[in-house]
Amino acid sequence: MTIDNSSEQFPTPNPLEGKPLPPIPLLTMFRLGLYQMGLGIMSLLTLGVINRIMIDELKVPALIAAGAIAMHQFVSPARIWFGQMSDAKPLWGYHRSSYVWIGLILFTSAAFLAMQVVWQLGASIQVNGFNGIAYLWAGLLALIFAGYGLALSASSTPFTALLFDVSDEENRSKLISIVWSMLMVGIVIGAIISSKILHRPELCGADLLTKNPVASPTSLPQLQASVTLLFIIVPLLVITLSILATFGVERRFSRYKFRSTVVEREDQITLNRALKILTASPQTGLFFSFLLLMTISLFMQDAVLEPYGGEVFGMCVSETTQLNAFFGTGTLIGIASTGFLIVPRIGKKNTVKIGCIGVSICLIFFIMAGFTANPGFLKAALLGFGLSSGILTAGAINLMLDLTLAETAGTFIGAWGLAQSIARGLATILGGAVLDLGRAIFQVPVLAYGTVFTLQAIGMLLAILLLNRVNVREFSEGTKQAIANVLQQELD
Repeated sequence: MTIDNSSEQFPTPNPLEGKPLPPIPLLTMFRLGLYQMGLGIMSLLTLGVINRIMIDELKVPALIAAGAIAMHQFVSPARIWFGQMSDAKPLWGYHRSSYVWIGLILFTSAAFLAMQVVWQLGASIQVNGFNGIAYLWAGLLALIFAGYGLALSASSTPFTALLFDVSDEENRSKLISIVWSMLMVGIVIGAIISSKILHRPELCGADLLTKNPVASPTSLPQLQASVTLLFIIVPLLVITLSILATFGVERRFSRYKFRSTVVEREDQITLNRALKILTASPQTGLFFSFLLLMTISLFMQDAVLEPYGGEVFGMCVSETTQLNAFFGTGTLIGIASTGFLIVPRIGKKNTVKIGCIGVSICLIFFIMAGFTANPGFLKAALLGFGLSSGILTAGAINLMLDLTLAETAGTFIGAWGLAQSIARGLATILGGAVLDLGRAIFQVPVLAYGTVFTLQAIGMLLAILLLNRVNVREFSEGTKQAIANVLQQELD
């Protein structure tokens, strides 16, 4: 008779307390997803609203707008430090939750403050043009986004480490699928909320395509009234969702204390020693490079998609914001199906490869849609792009958690988050820079935007070559030995 010892059937024993630790139930998985849903809604405020308003309505150069927003990604080296802190320095009795909550309050507040600076930047440009004062406002905006990024790192890195802490190998892929599906639900909800609040029917279609931005600048007071409401409602909603998501979960389900071999010696895994462990295996660098290239290639369109809809398809602000709903719906289907249907059948690396190829194909469809100027074609391509992105994201996250060890989970997840954040920052800036370059070379807008999409498709195919060299077993063996060496040095 065979006995199933999976965590779905029996709770994991806790040797520290002498009593069983319950497996995380399905309802709690969905509750944790509320945090990611909040992040999805918040992402619409930065890349879905602020960048569209700055580039199209306020006529800020795409490179400057994208560069200011991207600053929240370029502070991402702090992710390793925040991850290591949550590993080694519990706050108020929690390794993860306290960091999540503090960062949450700070980054939602920073988003509201950033929007206020955008209004000042827009007013300065409309009165004086893009002069020295406007550059000062743009610099202040970049500084605020840097603070936003630090706060987001302090919250999201410990949260991802918490997912590792509360799950087992048997249920981790399900947890990842559920939590990241909720992220996409948040993007869809955010798109709907934003489109309703930002609905401006006076400037759409042919009127937008033939608009002279100098002769008829956007009315800032009218725009400001609707957008300010959005930047009050959404942060409050995100704070509420995130507290509901995480309250009590770590105390009841975290396996950190009995998984770690250094639980009684947490102060010995300092940041310097954690970095030695982090760099012990060549596989770490390979996977870091893969994440960097894959993420750049996946997100270069973030800063230009809404302007693409406005300039090439004649969509107004509310309509381009709704584009995120198509992307989010496709991604939701991709992520939700991957953990349950695709990864168990073909494996994590093959899942990632399929996602990369699908993304490349859909990026070519973006360009074809531009030549037809058919919004329906663009929306269908976005749905497919989201589906491929969901498959890619779920596969990559599952692979990322395989390349993580309990003793330094926060540190490794901080490193993977660092790769993704640097890449998203570079992607945002590259998207704006390549668009400006395309505009300088081509007189046809669709060709300028097409330059961005083509570069992304090529990058996706190159990422597959890096992925082929990643070996999970080699990583695990090398990193475990590095941890043993660090602890031995301390004893010596």
